[in-house]
Amino acid sequence: MESTINIENVVASTRLAEAFDLPKIEAELEDATYNKKKFPGLVYRVKAPKAAFLIFTTGKIVCTGAKNVEDVRTVITNLAKTLKSIGFEKINLEPEIHVQNIVASADLKTRLNLNAVALGLENIEYEPEQFPGLVYRIKQPKVVVLIFGSGKLVITGGKSPEECEEGVRIVRTQLEKMGLL
Repeated sequence: MESTINIENVVASTRLAEAFDLPKIEAELEDATYNKKKFPGLVYRVKAPKAAFLIFTTGKIVCTGAKNVEDVRTVITNLAKTLKSIGFEKINLEPEIHVQNIVASADLKTRLNLNAVALGLENIEYEPEQFPGLVYRIKQPKVVVLIFGSGKLVITGGKSPEECEEGVRIVRTQLEKMGLL
């Protein structure tokens, strides 16, 4: 029985311009917040699809909070058009988008004995006094899977949904080999 992943968050970055005047953006966009003393970037939230941007004076942006890669493309394209409409002429309307991290969840739908799991896997950290889950670092694809006694998994570090799916497949295969699933 395959467990499918749910993407919780996609973090991506791109460059839309050579430079940005952040006070101008804050003045023009209703949901923009810029406080140079607290953080060097401007924060701008959008509702459909839901995402948040960190916009920097360097022209770089980081997009977070999207639930899939297609939404990232949509909101970044929309942001580029919005910035152009408020007077930023030299905006890249087709920027190269780099997915930095995908956080996903999955459910093995069974309770797990994390002590037994910890004894059978390599590249793990398990300190139940500090954190209730087991941290399993997979080399290929380079993802980290948090494994909880409830059978729930959190996958982080993937650059694509496929890498997250592969992380879950590896965990499932290892647990099956150890007779724990």
